[in-house]
Amino acid sequence: MYKINHIKDKNNKLSYLVLNNKKNTTQAKIFLNLGGSLQNLILNKNIIIKDLYPLKYDTSYASAILFPFVNRVNNGTYTFMLKEFTLDLNVKEENNALHGLVYNKEFNIIYQLATNNSATVTLEYVETKKTKGFPFRYIIQLTYTLTNNSLSLQIKVKNTDSQSFPFNIGWHPYFSSTNLYNSFLSFKSEQKLSFNEVMIPVKTKDIILKKDLQIKDRQFDDCYILNSNSIGFKTPDYSIKIDSSSEENYLQLFTPNIENTIAIEPTTGVSNSFNNKIGLQTLKADETNIVQWTIKLQEDE
Repeated sequence: MYKINHIKDKNNKLSYLVLNNKKNTTQAKIFLNLGGSLQNLILNKNIIIKDLYPLKYDTSYASAILFPFVNRVNNGTYTFMLKEFTLDLNVKEENNALHGLVYNKEFNIIYQLATNNSATVTLEYVETKKTKGFPFRYIIQLTYTLTNNSLSLQIKVKNTDSQSFPFNIGWHPYFSSTNLYNSFLSFKSEQKLSFNEVMIPVKTKDIILKKDLQIKDRQFDDCYILNSNSIGFKTPDYSIKIDSSSEENYLQLFTPNIENTIAIEPTTGVSNSFNNKIGLQTLKADETNIVQWTIKLQEDE
């Protein structure tokens, strides 16, 4: 039987949910007041995602939900429907807006269900204000479902404004390995983006990838245009696949200054897409967009 516990840590001003099975061999921790982000994940005794201490969430954006834009918007400015908008710059040293507008919002629990085989929670944030640079109203819902060998995240966005707005969606999880050097990535791609000094894409270039890419001591801060909706990650202890429901898929890889940790970020668009239009979508008034990512343990490998 699965359980769902809501814990309020008043000392650290944190509110989070713990989802786990009876033996506690599978567990997820989801922080309501850190943008509904998944900060810990264990699947069948395998530590998949863990706390990035001493890095803080407001600098790591660990497992942040990226909406309405992923990664950066150059100078925080963009044009939509012949109007120019200017976002707040939360990376002032780069003069960029970074990682969207909901990563630091507090989400509310609107649904939860624990059964013999799974635990499901739905969290919601309702934007009722005209935010600077993105003066549109919307509702965003996150549904996490945990089973013994998988975790799925469904993101549902409804445009509750009277106007259309531009958007894309991403997820920023960091994965743990006992030996990142001997861990491998697998995905299908024939192109990646090249960036300037402040990580704004300037062009695409053709690449040839082998089936499995050994990480070794490589330092990643790269974005790939994917030819499929699946990403593989194999460590000495576990192997997972990350599947996407999106028709357009991109992969941002990043290695932080934390040993044996890598960010594997599935997205529906790329950095500065509000300007370069790569992966950019438009959501009309009263319409809804849904994307789902699923992490599944490959126990037979």
